Amino acid sequence: QVQLVESGGGLVQAGGSLRLSCAVSGNIFTINHMGWYRQAPGKQRELVAIITSSTSANYADSVKGRFAISRDNAKNTAYLQMNSLKPEDTAVYYCHANVRTAITFSYDFWGQGTQVTVSS
Repeated sequence: QVQLVESGGGLVQAGGSLRLSCAVSGNIFTINHMGWYRQAPGKQRELVAIITSSTSANYADSVKGRFAISRDNAKNTAYLQMNSLKPEDTAVYYCHANVRTAITFSYDFWGQGTQVTVSS
């Protein structure tokens, strides 16, 4: 009933920038917190950034000062601006959202992932 679609991934040179987008559609009452996660081959999925409904944000130490998470509630969309990219940032990036589909029900949803590859 709820779908998250990521876009904006690709191949970029070290030091470059990318902006990821996550569009949420479906049976949405409200979107609570949203986040970006990433998973590199052989590693567990890790939290990159999270933003609450009040736009309070938290970041992994490895991306602080380089990445910025934001959201546009009118468009049901979250963004991840990634600057000063490093080869270590190479991973599949996943969007996550906690969505309230009714007054008393909230569920966690995940996007399909978008590949980010940073070359040195």
